[in-house]
Amino acid sequence: MFEFEDNYEVCNCKKVTLGNLKDAILNNNASTLSDIQEMTTAGTDCRHCMFPEGDFGKIKKKIYCKDILKELKKD
Repeated sequence: MFEFEDNYEVCNCKKVTLGNLKDAILNNNASTLSDIQEMTTAGTDCRHCMFPEGDFGKIKKKIYCKDILKELKKD
C-alpha cells in the first residue's frame, strides 16, 4: 500500500498528502476516521478519499484514509 511517496495527495479537495495522514496517525495519535478529519481536514469535502464504499467519483482513488489508518494502527 505504501508504494506511494509521502507527498502523494490522498485528499485532492483539501490537498492532504500521505505524509500528512501518517503524521496524524503515528505522531498525533489519530485512531479514527473522525480524528483524521479533525487533524488534517481530509475527507471533509467530497469524502471520496475516506473509504472505497463512499468513492462516487468517476476516477476511483488508489488509496483511502480508512486503509491507511488500518495499516498503520495494526499491532
